[in-house]
Amino acid sequence: SSSEGFGVVEKIVLLTFISAVILMAILGNLLVMVAVCRDRQLRKIKTNYFIVSLAFADLLVSVLVMPFGAIELVQDNWIYGEMFCLVRTSLDVLLTTASILHLCCISLDRYYAICCQPLVYRNKMTPLRIAVMLGGCWVIPTFISFLPIMQGWNSIGIIDLIQQRQFNKASNSTYCIFMVNKPYAITCSVVAFYIPFLLMVLAYYRIYVTAREHARQIQVLQRAGAPADGRQHHPDQHSTHRMKTETKAAKTLCIIMGCFCLCWAPFFITNIVDPFINYTVPGKLWTAFLWLGYINSGLNPFLYAFLNKSFRRAFLIILCCGDERYRRPSILGQTVPCSTTTINGSTHVLR
Repeated sequence: SSSEGFGVVEKIVLLTFISAVILMAILGNLLVMVAVCRDRQLRKIKTNYFIVSLAFADLLVSVLVMPFGAIELVQDNWIYGEMFCLVRTSLDVLLTTASILHLCCISLDRYYAICCQPLVYRNKMTPLRIAVMLGGCWVIPTFISFLPIMQGWNSIGIIDLIQQRQFNKASNSTYCIFMVNKPYAITCSVVAFYIPFLLMVLAYYRIYVTAREHARQIQVLQRAGAPADGRQHHPDQHSTHRMKTETKAAKTLCIIMGCFCLCWAPFFITNIVDPFINYTVPGKLWTAFLWLGYINSGLNPFLYAFLNKSFRRAFLIILCCGDERYRRPSILGQTVPCSTTTINGSTHVLR
């Protein structure tokens, strides 16, 4: 918080921007959840279970975390008491950590689907394993959120500094301060960001390599005039569509992960650095990095809408009240699903 606060014009601009972010996050994530629930084709894709759970986590961020942060930011005062400050902070850590763990699970799911044989994918991504992974996305964050924060483990050794910053005698204001000691900063950041980030980078790198290799093989087969999967059909139509579908799927997920990293990397880098430089990072910089991360909660639904044809069609059906023009067309005929691709002689489904 700034001891000088904000002027009237600054508060209006800030409140308008924050309201737009919150509204975008609420409507966008609700749209994702409704789309998967209503669209039978989207429900068939295992990855979309993670996407729905991710949307639910982002929706909770926009409803339970953002509004109270916005009120404190605009009013330059925390009026809800110390206990609710701890609850709000715990929810913040829990839900944002759950978001990145969901994205990590999505990347692993796509890795097994695209880079492995179909039997391996079916063995890895059973309904029970998906349920366990989804449970882990919600349970693991509690061990770095509610448990340590409610027990005060994050404030060991810095209690005096926290109490000093919680109260501003000049303006008679109280703030919801969340400061962490060095052990908690390292542990929380590694579990919530750096380990999942490393797994996502490795998974998407393998997906990118596989997509490039598959595209190269299809181009070679097309130039040779042979069918891409050894079947007797027109190679130009089917092979080209598979190549585009596979490449688009890999690019879409990479862009989603890239946006997440751009939104949250500044915060988690600062989170580790700040305790080692005697907590000298300016408050306004912390606020900017935190809200940059919050923006990601409203960004993913729009990435799905613009980059994923299946989600875009489902969104249009919902927004246009079921207009028949946006119903799923049969692009390649009834016998060849539009999302089927062949990798190394094996068939995979890439939505």
